[in-house]
Formats: sequence, C-alpha cells, structure tokens
Amino acid sequence: METTKKTHLPLFGIKKLFPYLRSYRGLLFWMVLMGLYGSAMDAVIPLFQRYAINRFIADGVLDGMGLFVVLYLLVIVTQVISNYISVFGACRLEMYMDRDLRRAAFNHLQTLSFSYFNQNSVGYIHARVMSDTERISGTMAWDMMDGVWNLSYLGCVIVMMLALDWKLALCVMIVVPVLLISSIWFQKKLVVLQRRVREQNSRITGAFNEGITGAPTVKSLVLEDKMGREFDALTSEMRAVSVRTMHFRSLFMATTSFAASAALSLVLWRGGIITRSGVMLIGTLTVFMNYAQGMMEPIQWLVRAISDLVNVQVNIERFTHLTETESDVRDTPEVEAVYGDAFSPKKENWEPLHGDVEFRDVTFRYPDGDENILEHFDLKIPQGTNVAIVGETGAGKSTLVNLVCRFFEPTDGAVLIDGRDARERSQLWLHSNIGYVLQTPHLFSGTVLENLRYGKPDATMEEIEAAVKAVSAESIIERLPEGYDSQVGEGGNSLSTGEKQLLSFARALLADPRIFVLDEATSSVDTVTERLIQNAIEKVMTGRTSFVIAHRLSTIRRSDLILVVSDGKIVERGTHRELMDAKGTYYGLYTRQYREEQMRAALG
Repeated sequence: METTKKTHLPLFGIKKLFPYLRSYRGLLFWMVLMGLYGSAMDAVIPLFQRYAINRFIADGVLDGMGLFVVLYLLVIVTQVISNYISVFGACRLEMYMDRDLRRAAFNHLQTLSFSYFNQNSVGYIHARVMSDTERISGTMAWDMMDGVWNLSYLGCVIVMMLALDWKLALCVMIVVPVLLISSIWFQKKLVVLQRRVREQNSRITGAFNEGITGAPTVKSLVLEDKMGREFDALTSEMRAVSVRTMHFRSLFMATTSFAASAALSLVLWRGGIITRSGVMLIGTLTVFMNYAQGMMEPIQWLVRAISDLVNVQVNIERFTHLTETESDVRDTPEVEAVYGDAFSPKKENWEPLHGDVEFRDVTFRYPDGDENILEHFDLKIPQGTNVAIVGETGAGKSTLVNLVCRFFEPTDGAVLIDGRDARERSQLWLHSNIGYVLQTPHLFSGTVLENLRYGKPDATMEEIEAAVKAVSAESIIERLPEGYDSQVGEGGNSLSTGEKQLLSFARALLADPRIFVLDEATSSVDTVTERLIQNAIEKVMTGRTSFVIAHRLSTIRRSDLILVVSDGKIVERGTHRELMDAKGTYYGLYTRQYREEQMRAALG
C-alpha cells in the first residue's frame, strides 16, 4: 500500500487540481465577482448607518430620507443576490468537481493491472475514490468562496478605517497580531487532536464492522464479553480525545471573543475621547465598532483555511498517487492507435481469435516478489486443447492463467496468442475473447437478465435462453418468482453458490469466448451442481481452448494436458494416464484425494 508524505506547502498539491478547475472557469469568474461585490457591500453598509446616525438622528433632519432608503434597499437586495450566486456557485463547483474526481479515479482504476488490487485493499481504494474526493471538492469549493469574501472584506475594512481615522484604525489593528498568533497556536493543537479523533473513529468503525461480519464466529467461540470490552475501550478513548478537542475548541472561541471585545473596548475608549472633543461624530464611532467586530472573523477564517489546506494536502496526495499510478500491464501507443483502448475500442480492426496459445522461453515473477515463478518455460497449446492445472492450495496454480489472460506480463520471454506476441494486440481484444468463471462467483446487483447481459450487452433473448440451457441453468430461472426479471440481491446473495456459479457460467458462455478459464469453478458447489457444470463443460468446450484450475481431480481425467504445480513451479505435465504411471506428485495428490472421497462416501 502506498504511503503519502506530509508537506507544509499546501499550494503544491492544489496545483495538481488545476486541470479539474479549468473546466469551470466561467463558474469561478462569477463566484469571485459576486464574492468581491458582496464583501464590498458588507463593508459599505456600516457607512449607511453612519450617515443615518449623523444626519437623521443627530441632526434631526429628514430631507433625503426617501432616496437614502431606496439606495439602502438596493444595496441589501443586490448583496443578497450576490451571496446567493456565490453559495450556489460553490455548491455546483463542489458537486461537479466531486463527480469529475471520482470519475477520473474510477476510470483510471479500470486501466490498472491485477497487481495493484493485490497490493491495495478494497477499503483503501474505496476511501481514495469516495472520502478523499469528497474532502478535496468540499474544501476547494467552500474555502474558495469564503476566501474571496473574507480577504476582500478585510481589505475593504482596513482601507475604510484608515480613511476615516488612521489613528483609531491603528488602535483596532493592535489586536490583530495577538489574535493571529493565538489562532495559529490553537489550530496546531486542534489539527493534532482532530487527527487522533479520526484515527480512533476509524478503529471504532473497523471494530464495529468486524463485530457484524464476524458475528457467527463470535457467537460460536463465545467471545461476546471480550468483544464488548474491547469496543468499550475504543469508545472510551474516543470520548477522552473528543473531550480534549472540545476543550481546546472552547478555549479558542473564548480567546477570539476576548480579542473582539478588546478591540471593541479600544474603539469605545479612544473613540469616546475623540467624540467628546468634537473631532469625530457618533456615527463614525459606530462604524468603527462594526468594523472592529467584523474584522475578527476573516482573521479566524484565514487561520482555519491554512489548516484545512494543510490537512487536505494528504487527501490530494493520495488521490493523485492513485490517478498517476501506471499499470504494470498496458498497451503501447502503437497498439492503441490500431485497436483502441478500454473506453474507445476500434472493434472494426479486431481480428478473430482462434485459441492457439504458446509460452516461449517465459520467465516470470510477480511485481512485488523476488523469486521467479517460471524460468525459461516453454509450452504449446493448440486450439481446442483442454488444459488442467492442479496442485496444493497456494501452490501458484493461477500463474499460468494470469499470463494467458494478460493480467500480468512475462518478466522475460513472450506469451503468444495465435502465433503473435499478446503485447502486439490490445488487452480488451484478448479479454473480449476469454470467458472466466471464478471459484467464488460474483453477480452484480440487479436482475438475472441484467447480469447475464454483462456477457453480451446486445444479446437477444434467444441467445440468452440458449446459453442458460447449455449450462443446464433453466431450472434456476423457473424456480425464481419473476424469472429473468428476479432481483439477485447485492453480490447475488439471494441465490445459492451453485446457482450463482451456473449463472456466471452462462454469462461467460454468452460472449462466445474462444478461450475458457474455470478457476476451481466446482470446488464450492454441491455434487449435483458439480455434475451439471461438468456436463456443461463437456458440451460447450468443444473447439475452444480451456484452462481448468481443478480442486477435485476426478473431474479432469479426460483433460488433454495436465500441469502439476508445486511451490509456484511446473513439476509435472502429461495426461492423466501418463502422470499416474509416473507415480510422482500427481499420483500422490490423486490417490490421497481418492481415499478421502471413498472415506466420505463410506460415512454417508
């Protein structure tokens, strides 16, 4: 799993987001324009109050009241409109940017090889695509809107105070350094504590998830009390950290309130003296009081914004690390020019695939490994050959299949498909001609029909029914309350493992692949379903090249070629009869499994 470095230069990471912001230049222009106008009007409104106090109240004159009211209402209305546009623009920017970031991350994930998913957990990837993008888009949109308003308002206020009375303005601004220093100190403390809160919350979420998913194990081992005590310890730690965080946040708010009160006191003290001497009118003093209180908020925002940008830097780094990760398996620009890519395939240039496979002097080790799994390996598999791959659990049976499917590239040598290096054609061309049935079948949420059509989106009902019948799965459809329109549930959880396996087999067959891969497809099903799958294999594999990773060796006795894998190496190859006569590793595996099956049969 990749790691991220923390940086104290928040703008460095933000530069990488400019391509996503560039599409919304018009929206950003209006957000900035309306933010500047709104802050200017906020700074102007106290001047209206000053004029009203000095003229209408102090002098008792009502001349010009109508025009004053009209102008004042006009300022208020336009300010409300500008605020609406700014907030609406921030909402749109957040939603659009969030959509674009997630789309970019998700699409890039489709281009990555198996090794990336082997090295990074689902939860980790999910957090990059969902949580990090949400945090980035929210921070960018709202901090941008708030930044325009706060900084321009602070500038307007300072200019106006200096213009009205520069000496009194300096008295007010004495408080600013004190507030700034205290805010920075408090924010540093709060950042550390908030990180601890998030980390503890992650632990609680993990424990909660583990307690639910592992409920059967917890109950069978009578671990309820232990799990409860561990969860209590986590929540108690969360409470302690949260209380400490609230303590510092309360102190921060109290300090800010004190600074605002101190600034206001200075204005009242100094302004009162000036007003009594007749140098300043009472309305001007009121303006200074408004400005003294109003300028505290932008200063607090500035400190918080810097803290937010430093924090979101981690999210930006993790997101960009994902989108900049290059796949271990990728097509060359020349291949993409002819065959297209995963999102823009040029199917008119795709040749038909026949199914001849050859390993030519192949050496292979996994990207995160340091030992060769294959060394100078040669093997020719003619079209229509049924190849079985057997071995103990964890022996490395999937290696050959992964190379044939081009989920990994050979370290040296080449895998040839129909006599040409697989790298000379696109991955999508190859994958479109491979039917892959996993040991643990996966169905997507939706109906049975929708899941079957993943194999061939434009398939007719006649083609779908033929594929279902070919794998003897029509009885499953008949039992379902709404037939093909029945919902399968999340991950197909409304169906049994055997039913999901047969439907996934039909889905793979629907694409009419020239190469079939069955990855221990019968190891998790009952004997009745296994017999159905075996009958289907014999019917549909004719003329197709197939690779069967076998768990039950009795199912592969008729295979054209059996490869025996041990410790990641091919140790034996031949037909069932040849390997049994050799009395080697395969002989030991087969006889041991045969005895176990006979014992289970004897026990009923």
